Amino acid sequence: MNIWTRCTLSSILALSLLAPSVSFANEHSKHEADVSKETASQYPILKKVNKPEEAGFSSEKLEKVDQLIEMEVAAGFPGAALIVIKDGKIVKNESYGYKQKFNEHTPLKKFQKMGNETLFDLASNTKMYATNFAIQKLASEGKLNIQARVQQYIPEFKDTEEDVFKGKDNLRVIDVLHHTAGFRPDPQYHNPKVSKELYSQERDKTIEFISKTPLTYVPGTQNVYSDVDYMLLGAIVEEITGQQLDVYVENELYKPLGLKNTKFNPLRKGFKPRDFAATELLGNTRDGVIDFPNIRTYTLQGEVHDEKAFYSMGGVSGHAGLFSNTKDMAVLLQVMLNGGGYGKHTLFDQKTIDEFVAPSEMNPTYGLGWRRNGDASMEWMFSPHASDSAYGHTGWTGTVTIIDPEIDLGIVLLTNKKHSPLVNPVANSNQFFGDLFKTGSYGSVVTAIYEALETNE
Repeated sequence: MNIWTRCTLSSILALSLLAPSVSFANEHSKHEADVSKETASQYPILKKVNKPEEAGFSSEKLEKVDQLIEMEVAAGFPGAALIVIKDGKIVKNESYGYKQKFNEHTPLKKFQKMGNETLFDLASNTKMYATNFAIQKLASEGKLNIQARVQQYIPEFKDTEEDVFKGKDNLRVIDVLHHTAGFRPDPQYHNPKVSKELYSQERDKTIEFISKTPLTYVPGTQNVYSDVDYMLLGAIVEEITGQQLDVYVENELYKPLGLKNTKFNPLRKGFKPRDFAATELLGNTRDGVIDFPNIRTYTLQGEVHDEKAFYSMGGVSGHAGLFSNTKDMAVLLQVMLNGGGYGKHTLFDQKTIDEFVAPSEMNPTYGLGWRRNGDASMEWMFSPHASDSAYGHTGWTGTVTIIDPEIDLGIVLLTNKKHSPLVNPVANSNQFFGDLFKTGSYGSVVTAIYEALETNE
């Protein structure tokens, strides 16, 4: 900041009287020193390399990544987009295949090509890059204490006499982040056949029902990955900020970073269906074997696939609903690799990051929300080559993010693997043809990227 804008008129006058020999040149030097100091405090901004070797990759071996995905597209895999960052540089940014191949079950006469700007339904990656980022920011600002009881933020979250498993009264935010809160994975609030008295397709009502959702095990005794945990955490963010989750993250996180393609309910915010990779062919019907009130039956494109997020939470939930593309996602990964900021903007600090990615004592594959490369059980996601400090997350629609701070590496692979028919909807209503490909199970692509590092030759 220029000295003339920092000093009052009287201060300048006093300075000139006490030290008349101080020259403008000296003042200018001090100004330059201030600017230099300010520049030095800025966080790295991603820049594209001219060739992968500048960031320690083999161009030839990276082509094997392209070949793997392109072969699978030729064999019927829908499409994908990939970005790789290392040492603050964009090493690779490619798209493959098609963002839409079908209208319901009818193949399009001309498949719609995937592009680098195509937006994807991030599914459970929402948990990290919306809810966790918000919580990390609020925690670093002292506005949220992860050791505090949930009741401190949501007073109605409490045990009742009828509860088989009690523990809500003492449940802490950190327990919810660790997925040890006691909730089952999916109560299906949107489906009355499953949720029964907790049935809701109204956002305010659903948030009220989260507190009434019964625990299914004693908190702290198991790790059970649950969407309810992040629906609850999203509600906590809203209670603290006084803003709906999408408003808070879009204005306080993404806008300062210059991210214009990371949105909840993007079709209400200027985007068109053609901007998105399509997902399920027949809405949420699983090729006709699932039914519940107001179910969508058309091909989904630009609307969140997740049923609880769409029907019960109005498209905005802590567990799902966020859309983005590889370019924006790379910035969010770089925020973590930078220690909590990007350019001139700080979202949180390195101390907070360290706390959130540290392994759970109960299960080393869990951090606070983040999934970790904690043992061999995570090799399917992280590959055999990732460091023990690597972390990230996946999303049901076909998305994965990998952050490896030990080698300053970030990987974003976004696919629309669910844009394909089901294999056998009666036998398994969650297995799509896209799930059968290596690209759709992530590990092979991630492995090929690690193997393209010159240090792994």
